Amino acid sequence: MTTHNFSEALVDKYNAIAGVIVAGLTAIFGIYWYIFAAYLVLNIADWLTGWYKSRRRGEESSKVGIKGAAKKLGYWVIILVAFMISYVFTHLGTDLLGVDLSFLSMIGWFTLAMLLVNEARSILENLVECGYNVPEFLIKGLAVAQKLLNKRIGTEDEEDTADAEE
Repeated sequence: MTTHNFSEALVDKYNAIAGVIVAGLTAIFGIYWYIFAAYLVLNIADWLTGWYKSRRRGEESSKVGIKGAAKKLGYWVIILVAFMISYVFTHLGTDLLGVDLSFLSMIGWFTLAMLLVNEARSILENLVECGYNVPEFLIKGLAVAQKLLNKRIGTEDEEDTADAEE
């Protein structure tokens, strides 16, 4: 087998595997699967930066780490519930009540958006506490995004809702 044929075969295998993964994710999460994947990456990054922060402080604890991981799973349950509520009520309105409740599909997306911003803010907070020089515009930009989302759903509290892992 020549080098050219080997590289073509490798690219073909990669494309086939990537295609199967994307098709599977699309089947499970829909065409916006990449938003859920981004949230998963942020979950992992937040957990790791929280672990790193506690290690640097000498406060590392498996009990706290497991609690943080369980909390991340709880957020996924919240997302599931939010999307389930929107799906069920949208179809309940259409199928039984004769009312267009399709706007309720936004419940899941707003929930996911809020949690995405929350995770990103928590990661940045962890990095700042570890001594990293995080650009201020990034921190403030995420705070503005959080406030806009809160305003959009009618919870305009000024409380910082970022979720720093302890």
